[in-house]
Amino acid sequence: MAKTWKQKLEGVRPAHVETLERPFGGAPPGAKMLVATPRLVDDYMRAVPKGEVRTIARMRADLAAAHGADLACPLSTGIFARIAAEAALDDIREQGVLEEVTPFWRVIDPESPLAAKLSCGPTFIETQRDREGS
Repeated sequence: MAKTWKQKLEGVRPAHVETLERPFGGAPPGAKMLVATPRLVDDYMRAVPKGEVRTIARMRADLAAAHGADLACPLSTGIFARIAAEAALDDIREQGVLEEVTPFWRVIDPESPLAAKLSCGPTFIETQRDREGS
């Protein structure tokens, strides 16, 4: 049986910093790269204040800096952002309470390819941003 988004959110591997052996994500060999976790990304999104919008790139930079790394893995961070968003959408569907879920719309750009992949689509993100005045 496939894992639910909430199960994926909890993950089992801890966040860690790796030293790159070859160029990756625009970083040279020797750079330190944070491999975050879905929960770490979710916590970041929850900390973005209402009415404020950030980018995935800024989230990656902030997370990397907080963990003493030069960058955060662009691939895994994007995947973890989707996991956090889909888990929040599941909570909305189950509980109907928007105010208590991870406000992923503050970080995921409605015009991004990631937004198009979400089960809610980009319109939901635009609506939430408008509702919050961002």
